[in-house]
Amino acid sequence: MRVEDALRLAAESDLDLVEVAPMAKPPVAKLMDFGKFKYEAAIKEREARKNQVNTVIKEIKFRPKIDPHDYATKKGHVERFLKAGDKVKVTIMFRGREQSRPELGYRLLQRLAADIGDLGFVESTPKQDGRNMIMVIGPTKKKAEAKAEQRRKREDGAAAAAAAHEASAAATTAGPAADTIAEAAVNAPAEAAVNVPAEVEAATTTE
Repeated sequence: MRVEDALRLAAESDLDLVEVAPMAKPPVAKLMDFGKFKYEAAIKEREARKNQVNTVIKEIKFRPKIDPHDYATKKGHVERFLKAGDKVKVTIMFRGREQSRPELGYRLLQRLAADIGDLGFVESTPKQDGRNMIMVIGPTKKKAEAKAEQRRKREDGAAAAAAAHEASAAATTAGPAADTIAEAAVNAPAEAAVNVPAEVEAATTTE
């Protein structure tokens, strides 16, 4: 089709003539609403960025002779990072004479790798880096899966809280109503006894 004919057809259809394959022989053009096309492309790009997951590497530092309490605390941090889908760089810092005992750091890293269980795996084995020894642990769950699970837990918690609030409000509303009914039931006999018909009262007085 000649360019002039294509332009005329685009004008008659109230559309744009857009060249989609300029390097083709002959070039390829398409009739479209170019403004709508750009808008939809921008939405798709924004959604792609929203769903994009960035890999984050957290770092935790240990000393070769760490005490049990500090070890448990830092192990908890490692587990939390792995549950969130992040990688963890574990660094053993050697000082002074500790540098002559690298096996202490190696054993500590092996212990940590065993303690994290199914939350992660050793992505980079322990290696010496100057005065430090480094090991990288990767998460078993992917970042996207961890985020989806956290979002689902938040939604479930919000739904449970809303249900509890509704139940509490219903109980609060039902309380005064029940008290009113009980009070009416107690007062009913007394009122019935007071409201004696006039004929009965006159007969009683005559006797």
